[in-house]
Formats: sequence, structure tokens, C-alpha cells
Amino acid sequence: MPDYFYISKEGFKKIQSELHELKSVDRPAIAQLISDARDFGDLKENAEYHAAKEKMALLEDKITQLEERVRRARVIDPKTISTEQVAIYTAVSLKDMTRNMEVRYSLVSQDESDFRQFKISVDSPVAKALLGKKVGDVVDIKVPAGMMKYEVLKIEPANL
Repeated sequence: MPDYFYISKEGFKKIQSELHELKSVDRPAIAQLISDARDFGDLKENAEYHAAKEKMALLEDKITQLEERVRRARVIDPKTISTEQVAIYTAVSLKDMTRNMEVRYSLVSQDESDFRQFKISVDSPVAKALLGKKVGDVVDIKVPAGMMKYEVLKIEPANL
């Protein structure tokens, strides 16, 4: 696994915003809960104190994970991506050769994926098989449900 991952400016801002919220709102609120729970007396049998400490530990883990993601992120402008071949931040129109129907996916980072909006992570089996393909290429993709066969019809910039 590389030391970095690609993400759009919007996706990066979303991570930064969540990190800021956790540090500036959630962390002080949980610290206050811990402080208040201490006032209840004996810490050994203080359920509120232990629950608040557990909540703080989970929050600190989440903050650490997001800080690591920010550190590893390589922000790219989707407008600079070539549409000569399938790549991250391209939208690819495919013909499902088995069902004789068309489908269109946008390939995005894992943080930005949303299957309901047909935004699939470049780490997914379908996207991995499509990366580097050009218009006219036919690709067989192994998925949990079996084999899928697609023809690449069109490659264009993804609408994020």
C-alpha cells in the first residue's frame, strides 16, 4: 500500500472539517464529561467516568486516523485528469455485455465513494479492473457474484 492516496479538494476539505469538529467541539465536550464524572466520587466504581474515558479513547483514535489521512492525502484537481484512459476522477460509460445494458461509474477515492450515486472507489474490484483501459477495450471483471464483461464506451471527467 502506498504512503499516500489521491483525493479531490472537496473530499480533503470534508476530512479537514470533520477533524476540526472532533478537536474543537467533541474533544472539549468529552473532557467536560470526564471532569464532571470525577466529581461523583470514587473513580473505581464510577460508571460515568469510565464511560467518558472510553468515549475519549475512541475519539482520540478517530482523530489520529483522520490526522494520518490528512498527512497521506495527495489533493488532485479532477480537471487535470486525462480522459484518454480510465483513471481516478474519470466517469466511464460501460456496456454490460452479459445484460446488454449501459452503466456509468465515476471512479473516486475511498472517502468519496457512494454506490447509490454510482461513485465507486478506485480500490474496488470493478475500478481496479477498469483502471488504464481505453475506449473500445473489453474487460472481464471477477466479482463476488461471478464474472462481469464490460466494453468501455466513453471516458469523461467525473462530475464531483
